[in-house]
Amino acid sequence: MKIICIGRNYAKHIEELANEKPENPVIFLKPDSSVLIKNQPFFIPPFSSDIHYEVEVLVKINKVGKFIDEKFAHKYYDEIGLGIDFTARDIQDNCKKKGLPWEKAKGFDGSAVISNFIPKEKLGDLNNLKFSLHKNNELVQDGNTNAMLWKMDELIAYVSQFFTLKKGDVLFTGTPAGVGKVNENDILLGKIQDQEMFSIKIK
Repeated sequence: MKIICIGRNYAKHIEELANEKPENPVIFLKPDSSVLIKNQPFFIPPFSSDIHYEVEVLVKINKVGKFIDEKFAHKYYDEIGLGIDFTARDIQDNCKKKGLPWEKAKGFDGSAVISNFIPKEKLGDLNNLKFSLHKNNELVQDGNTNAMLWKMDELIAYVSQFFTLKKGDVLFTGTPAGVGKVNENDILLGKIQDQEMFSIKIK
């Protein structure tokens, strides 16, 4: 299973981190060892003092595809989920300043929360899908896929130019504005529409 992540796919998130708007989707990968085991807490790693949450809509690939035409991309997934791309922001910022890769800031153990998946036909218009993250019962990220710079089908078509997509691969589609630091004993609750998708305890 590959975990393929898209960065800078929401304009307001680009602004809040003072990043440059890209001409094409920004792609990075997380290893399968980054998946947080179901029903387990997230442990703040000792190598970072600034772990950020980033809630994202997930697409689960259902068959092998390469050089997928955008008009056929919808045939390559039938389930949608929600996740968190935990990011060691201090490490990422330091790597970016030095022009170095920042996989260790994104791909460390437990850094990928992956919810259960919902059949996409139950969600209506996937390009107008509301999702949110609450921290300690406070709304911190309030997103809608209508604000994506690149929609799900566009992302699948683009990513498949570089990586063969395989059944079970998961695509993280980017995070909206509102990212922030997690602290010990925080509770993170993610929702699609009004349906709870995950609840994570921070330790």
